[in-house]
Amino acid sequence: MTTRLYVELPLAVGARIELPAAAAHHAAKVLRLRAGEPVVLFNGAGGEYAGRLAAVSARAASVELTAYAEPARESPLELVLAQGISRGERMDYTLQKAVELGVAAIVPLHTRRCTVQLEDERAAKRLEHWRGVIVHACEQCGRTRVPRLAPIATLEEFTAAGPQGAAFCLDPDAAHSLATAGLSSSAATLVAGPEGGLEAEEIARLAAAGFTAVRLGPRILRTETAALVALAVLQARAGDLV
Repeated sequence: MTTRLYVELPLAVGARIELPAAAAHHAAKVLRLRAGEPVVLFNGAGGEYAGRLAAVSARAASVELTAYAEPARESPLELVLAQGISRGERMDYTLQKAVELGVAAIVPLHTRRCTVQLEDERAAKRLEHWRGVIVHACEQCGRTRVPRLAPIATLEEFTAAGPQGAAFCLDPDAAHSLATAGLSSSAATLVAGPEGGLEAEEIARLAAAGFTAVRLGPRILRTETAALVALAVLQARAGDLV
């Protein structure tokens, strides 16, 4: 499988690209690639560029780009995941798999049952870390567009902007199932709570903002499981998951 690398640089067929330090280190030290080996570069604008490593050293690497392609890997369903912030690897796992499932945007939500407290510098560092998780997931799964990562928001801030397309929030006690809920839009917004889920008052606030509370089945799922199952259901119904 050809190595894919994300670079925030202009790309063009025939260009020789000096890889940024992080990408060069990953190629040379982590993957142990050598000059002449094939790689694919993408910058998140859509499309990808095939090429070969022209030179590799301990601290630098360059790639000669030889071809351009626009593989169809983005879902026709514009999916936004607003995820209650969970602890450590649970949040990382949710973001990684959400990217694989084709989300277009992710909003980290600070809800009442969040146990992770993020403010100022710590919040900025966590967002930077999550951005890295998202980029690496795109490199692995073949996506050419990097999902947008919004700043951390409270539920009040999030609902003030209004939902995008069909809007759902997960509630194991909801009267409606996500599998049968209305989904006529080409866009959908999903809200998933953190460990412990959303409080009744938060679900009521979401309902007032146009969100439909939905359940996923007879069992209570963990936060990192619930969001991903819901995304898979939505993609199977109106996206590209078959």
